[in-house]
Amino acid sequence: MPPETRLSRSAKKCTYRHARPANRVVLLLVVPAALLFAGCSSSGQKKAAAAPAVVSVVSVHPQQLPLTEQYVGRLSAYRQANVLARVAGVLLQRRYTEGAEVKAGQPLFEIDPSPYRAALDAAMAALAQAKANAANAAVTAQRDRVLIRHYLVSESQLDTDEAAERSTAALVKQAQANVEAARINLSYTDVTSPIAGIAGEQQVTEGAMVGQGTPTLLTTVEQINPIYVNFDEPASRQEQLTADAQAHLITLAPQRAQIRLTLSDGTPYGQPGALDFRAATVDPTTGTIALRGVLPNANHQLLPGMFVNVRLTVGTADHAFLVPQAALQRDSAGNPYVLTVSTADTVVKKSVKTEGSSGNDWIISRGLTDGDRVIVSGIQDARPGAKVSPEAARSAPAADR
Repeated sequence: MPPETRLSRSAKKCTYRHARPANRVVLLLVVPAALLFAGCSSSGQKKAAAAPAVVSVVSVHPQQLPLTEQYVGRLSAYRQANVLARVAGVLLQRRYTEGAEVKAGQPLFEIDPSPYRAALDAAMAALAQAKANAANAAVTAQRDRVLIRHYLVSESQLDTDEAAERSTAALVKQAQANVEAARINLSYTDVTSPIAGIAGEQQVTEGAMVGQGTPTLLTTVEQINPIYVNFDEPASRQEQLTADAQAHLITLAPQRAQIRLTLSDGTPYGQPGALDFRAATVDPTTGTIALRGVLPNANHQLLPGMFVNVRLTVGTADHAFLVPQAALQRDSAGNPYVLTVSTADTVVKKSVKTEGSSGNDWIISRGLTDGDRVIVSGIQDARPGAKVSPEAARSAPAADR
């Protein structure tokens, strides 16, 4: 008998038994259909859950990579000299333009030289008098040395005249020294720049009395080409680099490692510099080591006191891997690791050692092998030991959120 006929007869029986047959027929037909669709949905979900998760991977290969460290530094003058009034007197005039570049030995100020010229003249006159006395004493002594041969003078007289000869000769040397001192004091009235550089603001105005008791600061001169950059390195980082170098994971750079600067507005400074100094002690208050670099600054683009970002090349990683930042994870203890895909397409967790960063990538010195497929996307769906469906990543992805 056809199904339609059986359904029709069943419906008739329901009509005879119940007062409202139409509603009963609808219920009998709808409920089995809903159960049928629910069974189909549950089966589909189980099949979707069983499918391997799709992950993006990159294949990594060992290479030699430069190791760089980022610091914040402050610029300072290569040399700085205080220009002082070394003799007392009235400041007559300033001979330079404030903020301009000056040469070593260039006159910057003039102190009233009149009293020092007079002192020099007096010293020269005293020198002439001393020379005359010395000449007279020498003639007398020489004459006595001749006369004593004929017993015309006593030996005591000769001794006295030779003593006068020696004394007057010494007075000549003293007078010569006084002349030199007076000449030096006179030269100090022309205050010159001790170094080449940028002359600063005038500290004392004309007409002021300077050099009374202690030297008076007139201005400063700073040499800013080349220029220094000072920054601090954590002692713990230096210890780690030394340990990695001893383990032959990295090769440390020589003493004059390369330095590059980035200005506060993000502009890279065009000319590289070199590490110039590394302190031999650790600052106990900060736990850091003082470092200093030197850079060319012919255009005076860099000025003392500016804060800059310093990128120091500390060495090279000889057998390292570049891994996108999104791939690096950390466990509850803070230890870094990455997830890789094995040849059987299963997820493998590998603990790694980082050596800093290069652009948007981490530098890995230990934990990976040549050709490892590192998961960079879909990490949230990957579990160690689980089966995955890997596909090559087209570009470095952003970190999973």
